[in-house]
Amino acid sequence: MSLQTVWFVLIAILWGGYFLLEGFDFGVGVLLPFLPRSERDRETMFDAIGPVWDGNEVWLVVAGGATFAAFPTWYATMFSGFYIALLLVLVCLMVRVVSFEWRSKREDSRWRAIWQWANTVGSVGAAFVWGVALANLVQGVPLDSSGDWAGNFWDLFSLYTVFAGLVTVLLFAFHGATYLTLRTTGELCERAVNAARRLAIPAAIGVAGFLAWTVAVAVDNNARGVLGPLVPAALGGLALVLALVFVNARRSGWAFAMTGLGTVLMVATIFTGLYPRVLVSSPTFANSLTTANASSSHYALEVMTIVALIMVPIIVLYQAWTYYVFRARVGGERPAASPVEALSPKADEPPAG
Repeated sequence: MSLQTVWFVLIAILWGGYFLLEGFDFGVGVLLPFLPRSERDRETMFDAIGPVWDGNEVWLVVAGGATFAAFPTWYATMFSGFYIALLLVLVCLMVRVVSFEWRSKREDSRWRAIWQWANTVGSVGAAFVWGVALANLVQGVPLDSSGDWAGNFWDLFSLYTVFAGLVTVLLFAFHGATYLTLRTTGELCERAVNAARRLAIPAAIGVAGFLAWTVAVAVDNNARGVLGPLVPAALGGLALVLALVFVNARRSGWAFAMTGLGTVLMVATIFTGLYPRVLVSSPTFANSLTTANASSSHYALEVMTIVALIMVPIIVLYQAWTYYVFRARVGGERPAASPVEALSPKADEPPAG
């Protein structure tokens, strides 16, 4: 396997990780206007993602950095052609950041309502645009013979890409609901369970339709064989069906695992439908960017691979530790022995030294 292929796979994994982790906190934001019945409920929902949402965005930064370093031509073309769309994502992410920080600055109910809705708008907007953007990679965008963008902002929108954006919002809402069933208690948890049940069928149908459509687009627009994208697409549809079953059986942990797996497999379907190209050109297919003509030099990829082998496991382990530390349900009983407690001296132990 060439280093270009290795880095294409790694970038796909990074996007899958970003959608998996940022997906549920976007989903919680989408659900903010619907689940809470009191200010305490809203605080609980913010607290459920408060310790982890900013860490989840590390995956986006790493994915963007990896694309820039491994496939600079892909990065340059995509970020110039998708400039307005990515600017909209940046605005949505900034609005979300401010909503977390400013909401608690005043006790006024109107002030808090404004920032609750800001979080929801930012979550819906970012999820929608990410869905549109990734779908465009495989559907194709106007490129000239030099591989440069030759279209405009409205070329990013078609029935397929808009459907991709809507399905992404729906899937993230479902993913967020299953996350809340694991992180909350009492009536709010019950409402999260009911929301997950209501979202399960439309999410499963929507994702299945998008996955099938993506396979067809990959075959028609990217000259791909059916088998490559069909395998993750079929597994992704199965994962969402299992999520529906587990939600109704009140197996919250398995339901969350299946919505997460379905999210990752949706990204995998897009990237398997895209390979060996990194950006399909439409209508002139010959202008497409590939892993070969858009990559950095072999030496640069070798150096990056060594750095990635050292740094990526550290990032994964640190984030896993963070989730372990903050694993308790919000408002519930604290675990008997969290990592912090385990490292702290017991009350009847003399101090060290």
